[in-house]
Amino acid sequence: MPIALLALTAGAFGIGTTEFVIMGLLLQVSTDLHVSITAAGLLISGYALGVAVGAPVLTIATRKLPRKTVLLALMAIFTLGNLACALAPNYETLMAARVITSLAHGTFFGVGSVVATGLVAPERRASAIAIMFTGLTAATLLGVPAGAWLGLHLGWRAAFWAVAALGVLAFAVLVVFVPRSRTDAPIAPLREELAVLVRPQVLLGLAMTVLGFAGVLAVFTYIQPLLTQVTGLSESAVSPVLLVFGGGLAVGNILGGKLADRATMPAVLGTLAVLAVVLGVMQWVIGTPWMAVAFVGLLGVASFATVAPMQLRVLEKASGAGQNLASSLNIAAFNLGNALGAWVGGVVIAHGPGLRALGWVAALLTLAGLAIALWSRALDRREPRHTLHDCASQTA
Repeated sequence: MPIALLALTAGAFGIGTTEFVIMGLLLQVSTDLHVSITAAGLLISGYALGVAVGAPVLTIATRKLPRKTVLLALMAIFTLGNLACALAPNYETLMAARVITSLAHGTFFGVGSVVATGLVAPERRASAIAIMFTGLTAATLLGVPAGAWLGLHLGWRAAFWAVAALGVLAFAVLVVFVPRSRTDAPIAPLREELAVLVRPQVLLGLAMTVLGFAGVLAVFTYIQPLLTQVTGLSESAVSPVLLVFGGGLAVGNILGGKLADRATMPAVLGTLAVLAVVLGVMQWVIGTPWMAVAFVGLLGVASFATVAPMQLRVLEKASGAGQNLASSLNIAAFNLGNALGAWVGGVVIAHGPGLRALGWVAALLTLAGLAIALWSRALDRREPRHTLHDCASQTA
């Protein structure tokens, strides 16, 4: 794998850390800013909605710029947004800063996915995407537990100062290692890029991503109160358990990439089915400490095994001028799923059966995504196959 791909992974690590770090800080943020845990959880929904809006808007706005320039500008937004989070005097300002930070997320991963697939041979496209997304798994494995530790010992603001420093480092790595775009690469008319939005299979791919991944965040958003209030672990034990989740993400990410390299749609269906099963058993295992830890690890494997297959599925169905936009929109779809899952989880806690019921509610969300995937597969037999044969010729 080329070193430029590892540079993209470094950027993904920084962005992934800021997305997920708040999950290990919910109790500290809610106490310090005098808001409920549910309100603190909405900081995740706000971030996710910012990604959903920023991804298509910034992708279209920057379509004529070199991809390296776009990636560097997005990393600068990310760094400044985290500085604003660290300095936020109240909940409203923190929410606004999180939204500003999130604007960089979708386009970075969307453009980065296209760049990654253009750096490798056609048969390794899904693995290239998975390697870039390894930055997200590393963020969960290292960044989130480190942020939770900083929040516990130095206050939640220290975590955001640390993430801002990561942004500076990632910016430098991207400057050095990501090559410039080809200046002679043709730019398709905007109408050709927007045409991807009316392709039924692209829309179904986006829908399966939203609902399929929503189940993950319905549970993981509230992992800290689940582990402390239901499992009975201490706050100091949350960080080590998050390490288990991060390890599971790393395994699932690599597994999903290899499965999708073999056959994309079977990988989508299989990983979504396994994820639904894992979520469905949560309520029976979360009350026992060792079983809860095992569940967290399995959730990590199952959740990120879906990422590369679903991302590649949308890229395959958007082959041509609309790949940048479709790729960014699917990142937005992941984050709409995050927002939906966090919101549904909050409703279940505040107005429903409570924390223990999060698992089966989350499983229903993922099963809805699986149903859409089955519908999409049925439509495959009625339309010509779209491939990524042109993608391999694209470079950063």
